[in-house]
Amino acid sequence: MDKKSLSERDICSKYIAPAVQQAGWDMHKQVREEVSFTKGRIIVRGKLHSRGESRRADFILYHQANLPIAVIEAKDNKHTVGSGMQQALGYAEALDVPFVFSSNGDGFLFHDRSGTGAQVETELRLDQFPSPTELWQRYCQWKGLDNAAQHKIAAPYYDDGSGRLPRYYQSNAINRTVEAVARGQDRVLLVMATGTGKTYTAFQIIWRLWKSKQKKRILFLADRNILVDQTKNNDFKPFGQAMTKIAKRQIDTSYEIYLSLYQAVTGAEEEMNIYKQFSRDFFDLIVIDECHRGSAAEDSAWREILDYFSSATHVGLTATPKETKEVSSITYFGDPVYSYTLKQGIEDGFLAPYKVVRIDFDKDLQGWRPPKGMLDKNGELIEDRIYNLKDMDRTLVIEARTQLVAQKVTEFLKATDPFQKTIVFCDDINHAERMRQALVNLNPERVAENRKYVMRITGDEQEGKAELDNFINPEARYPVIATTSKLMTTGVDAQTCKLIVLDQHIKSMTEFKQIIGRGTRINEDYGKYWFTIMDFKKATELFADPAFDGDPVVVYAPEGDEPPVPPDDLLEGDGISAGSDAEGDDLEFTGDDGGKKRIKYVIDSIPIYVIAERVQYYGPDGRLITESLHDYTRACVQKQFASLDDFLRRWSDAEQKKAIIDEMAAQGVMWEALAEEVEKKQGKPLDPFDLICHVAFDQPPLSRKERAEQVKKRNYFAKYSGAARQVLEALLDKYADTGIEHIEDIKILQLDPFSQIGAPIELVKAFGGKAGYNQAIHELEDALYAS
Repeated sequence: MDKKSLSERDICSKYIAPAVQQAGWDMHKQVREEVSFTKGRIIVRGKLHSRGESRRADFILYHQANLPIAVIEAKDNKHTVGSGMQQALGYAEALDVPFVFSSNGDGFLFHDRSGTGAQVETELRLDQFPSPTELWQRYCQWKGLDNAAQHKIAAPYYDDGSGRLPRYYQSNAINRTVEAVARGQDRVLLVMATGTGKTYTAFQIIWRLWKSKQKKRILFLADRNILVDQTKNNDFKPFGQAMTKIAKRQIDTSYEIYLSLYQAVTGAEEEMNIYKQFSRDFFDLIVIDECHRGSAAEDSAWREILDYFSSATHVGLTATPKETKEVSSITYFGDPVYSYTLKQGIEDGFLAPYKVVRIDFDKDLQGWRPPKGMLDKNGELIEDRIYNLKDMDRTLVIEARTQLVAQKVTEFLKATDPFQKTIVFCDDINHAERMRQALVNLNPERVAENRKYVMRITGDEQEGKAELDNFINPEARYPVIATTSKLMTTGVDAQTCKLIVLDQHIKSMTEFKQIIGRGTRINEDYGKYWFTIMDFKKATELFADPAFDGDPVVVYAPEGDEPPVPPDDLLEGDGISAGSDAEGDDLEFTGDDGGKKRIKYVIDSIPIYVIAERVQYYGPDGRLITESLHDYTRACVQKQFASLDDFLRRWSDAEQKKAIIDEMAAQGVMWEALAEEVEKKQGKPLDPFDLICHVAFDQPPLSRKERAEQVKKRNYFAKYSGAARQVLEALLDKYADTGIEHIEDIKILQLDPFSQIGAPIELVKAFGGKAGYNQAIHELEDALYAS
């Protein structure tokens, strides 16, 4: 057998897998092949989206389920033994795996990231692949796990039998936490972006520690009632009868898993602190959800609980570790044992990317000074000074401004989807109510269909709060628009929220990240792949802050009367480096809650206008640029193909043109939108081949029909007869009608007009079999693109 003629998969099955099995690995329990561990980034182009390629490892080797310790990257035998190493090291870094192998079937190149071997890289024969025991011992040495700790981390994950596996980063977080606890670490911090499954991760951590009997009594603390109930009814459900929720300030010490709202176990009066009814050593483990919300402040109620149960292990979960003069999550818990950021989540395709529509008003930016002696709507004398953005809806309410925000939101919804779930973040409850009224008046038809089309969902209003579950339920159509101030900032799992409106002065990066997190969940069943942020108070300038790690797809600032929907020819930006003035007064305002009552002037007599600005998005180098679909495609293609000859060679060599078409779609070429734009100018339907040659290399394009006619003129079919000739003539007509991808799919033979010529198996026989049929298709494609 000529090893050089074998495919990569053949090398895997004939050489690599047998070598691994011979070394003692259980191929069913310890080895997984062709593992896609990311989803592929969602690439947004106008109204369309596509997915990039997922990251796929050829082999992942496990000590036990969900505990990976080695990665193998395979290449065919035309490559050297180490050709896959750099790719494999990238996978190993993501998967938190210390042992990395590359192979071409002749042997292995072994890279040891653990530092436990004599040297970093070693070449091994096929029969020298390390055994599971050898790699596990070296793994434990790397992690600092003694024999007792090794036994502790052996507890399995919870398996519900559905085949659901944790995502790779969830496994990393769970394993790192369980290992830290096994080593005796008593304070552990996990940082995971909103929407990445913190509660499920917490459940698996608790399950493994509970099942291994390391931690017998566990307290899970959250700061919102809805979070406790969601946790109890969903992710924590497998705990069953061992679990209880602390309610009505009553305790029962017969349970093992306790869930509590932290307010339910604390209070101002000593006798209200019911947690003291538990003995100090009652709990072995306390898990604090959203631990940025004050648990690390020395004078907070959470810290009282943690100090009382100081003998327990404390695990903090947050999307946004808080680091201020007053509060430090890291000072309390130490550095995170694992972090998974918004940027990583978007890159991996687990979180939704987002566009930004930024709208600035004249009074916000240019300022407004009242005429001397001017009274507001309520007869208050307005203090004589210049009011600007930092005053809006805090010390100065301009009713026309509220109306214009509501108008822009309504225009956006009407132009895209009037039923996309929308959260409007306002400065306070009064502002949220004014915004609700304005939106109701601008959407009378929708409100007539259902009065709950717009609802104010704030902490003080029972009917609105009661609708929160319906708002976050993908199957419930109403409410569509929720106006709020603080209630929906965290813990609201709004999977189908597609529009977030910022008309709030955002005080901190922590709060900003939490608000953005309301839209980052993906729900493919309901068509939610990305979302839009409409910003009226310059909050999105925080994107420029190094503390923010997820870049927007596009930033768009409509001019004058332009619609608030970004045009389709605005494309993806990769980074932001513009300067930010998003600090200072704008973000430090404490509002009514600070204890100091302010006068709020209400003005009903001055107009507000949108200031004209350019359409823009942040390009890869951080500069503000505007780019068309045409220009983006050109840049994208020229990045992949050095010249027209390079492209023609790749196109000609490809066994299936569809492979190149799909590859370029994964890089962000939106074929449908590109064809629509170019064909409008050319006046004829074009093949992807001609689209690329024309857009990227300035070649005059031929239509599919013109290419098909050229083939006929050359009398290409003369060498074929009977059914074979009929099939090829019909395939050429199909190409002219629908394009190259359809004629490459052998299933086309099941359709008319082919089914009238004969059964698929007979038609393939007319070419001497499948190999002959594939050869004929290849030659037909050569003839189509000969010019």
